[in-house]
Amino acid sequence: MPDHDREYADTLATQLRERNPSLARAVEDDLARLRHSLATVARFINNPHIALDVRQGLARDLNLPEPTK
Repeated sequence: MPDHDREYADTLATQLRERNPSLARAVEDDLARLRHSLATVARFINNPHIALDVRQGLARDLNLPEPTK
């Protein structure tokens, strides 16, 4: 099945939670940290008080949409 199949992913997540709850919690914690980091980067890239060329360069380096203003 494709990697983006939501039902398949949900089934795997359920199996992981049932078989190894501590591993599932560790994965969920890592995902939360990753989301927080991504939100921090997004705020930086979209902060108009930081030089545009710096923000565009960071976005380019991370393969994210570049700010225009």
